[in-house]
Amino acid sequence: METKDLKISIIIPNLNGEELLRKNLPYILKAKENTENQIYEVVVVDDGSKDKSVDLLKNSFPWVKIIKHKINRGFSATVNMGVRMAKGDLVVLLNNDILPEEDFLVSTIGHFTDSKLFGVSLHEKDYSWAKAAFRNGYLAHEPGKETEDAHISFWVSGGSGVFRRSQWIALGGMDEKLFTPFYWEDIDLCYRAAKRGLMLLWEPKAMVTHKHESTIGTLKKSYVQKIQERNELFFLWKNITSQNMIRKHVGGLFLRLLKHPGYIRIVVMALFKLKTILGKRRQERKESKVSDEIIFSRFK
Repeated sequence: METKDLKISIIIPNLNGEELLRKNLPYILKAKENTENQIYEVVVVDDGSKDKSVDLLKNSFPWVKIIKHKINRGFSATVNMGVRMAKGDLVVLLNNDILPEEDFLVSTIGHFTDSKLFGVSLHEKDYSWAKAAFRNGYLAHEPGKETEDAHISFWVSGGSGVFRRSQWIALGGMDEKLFTPFYWEDIDLCYRAAKRGLMLLWEPKAMVTHKHESTIGTLKKSYVQKIQERNELFFLWKNITSQNMIRKHVGGLFLRLLKHPGYIRIVVMALFKLKTILGKRRQERKESKVSDEIIFSRFK
């Protein structure tokens, strides 16, 4: 299929984001009206909001397709639902606090002439492509130096990224069993894609502004940190299949426990899902085509 024939679905997960939708959907409409973005539909997946988000969408934004969860199911399940129901060849994930430029997708579409390309990260101001290293047995990551041209990325943001829908479906989407309610789900998905030989890019011309007013920002910081640290262990135990790197992780884990005894709570939280992790780990070992070492070597 020629890229000019690709249809794009924008998917916006929402939880009690009535005011964010009111402020930000007009920017989405302007982008939709720019035919060069090739936007076919805009889908808001409401994850059991208690505010009047759905009423707002029905009354003020009739051009938006609404999918509503009766109960809160978490970020991964919400996004996966949107992707499954989308009609586009490409899906664009946008958090409800993202403001896109009117031409924000134009520079991304041409990249998808390469059938091995899974996703393209949009350019959030002051951020760039994701750089990663395996350090002290853990994943260390930071934004890479901004470039004028597209650059490989360790992952594509689940809050501002473009993905090939068919490959998303083939990969099984975001892992709802492990990474609910939030964090590490996009890194996990992209790492699984990379280990199957797919590509990930960051596009500097695809400009969006992230206001950082999301639901997570309203939650207790200690709770969010625990989920982050637990899900990091989920990611490592599930995806890192190199025996050498696993040995380094075990050493790093014990060192962290010695320095921070309270970390045992995080390890125990992760161990509750060990059976599920081991099952998924077996699948990764079976289906992976690219080694962990090769993936990390791309970012030295």
